[in-house]
Amino acid sequence: MAKSMKVPKGWEDSFAALTALTDRFCDEHLTAEYAELARYGIAGLCRKRPSPLGSGNPQTWACAVIYAIGQVNFLHDKSSAPYMSMADLCSRFGIGASTGGNKAKLVRDALGIGQFDHEWTLPSRLGSSPTVWLIRVDGFIVDARGLPVEMQEAAVAKGLIPFVYRMPG
Repeated sequence: MAKSMKVPKGWEDSFAALTALTDRFCDEHLTAEYAELARYGIAGLCRKRPSPLGSGNPQTWACAVIYAIGQVNFLHDKSSAPYMSMADLCSRFGIGASTGGNKAKLVRDALGIGQFDHEWTLPSRLGSSPTVWLIRVDGFIVDARGLPVEMQEAAVAKGLIPFVYRMPG
C-alpha cells in the first residue's frame, strides 16, 4: 500500500479536524510515529466511497483510528512503550470502550489492517518486530530475514515484507 495524505475535494475540513484531534492526542500521550500513521489512516478513510467518516462523532473516529493502529503495535501491552490500555484510550477521548472497539473494527476493515500488518507498524519497530517478517514459503512459516536476498526482494515486491533485511555483522 502506498500511503498518502491526499483527500478528495470536500473532505479537507474533516481531515483537518480529525488530524488535529489525533495529532494533539499523540503529542500528549503517544509519539509522532502514531500521529503520522493516524494521518494516513484518516486520509484513507476520507477516500473510501462511501466514507464512514460521513456520520458520527469526530472524537469517536479519532479514537477509533488510534485504537486500530494501537492494536497492530501492541499499545495495550504493558511491556510496550508507549503503553496505554484501550479502555484508557477511549476514556481520554470521552467515549465508551465498546464504542471505541466497534469503530476500530470498522476502521481495520475499511483500511484492510491486519493483526501483524507491516504497513501499519510503527517504523521504529519494523526491524525488530518478528511478526512482520513471518511469511509462508512452500507451506512453512519462515522468518524472511533469514532468506536469501533474492527471495526477500521478491517478498518485498509482493508486499509481504517491508524491506530487504540485511543481517548485521
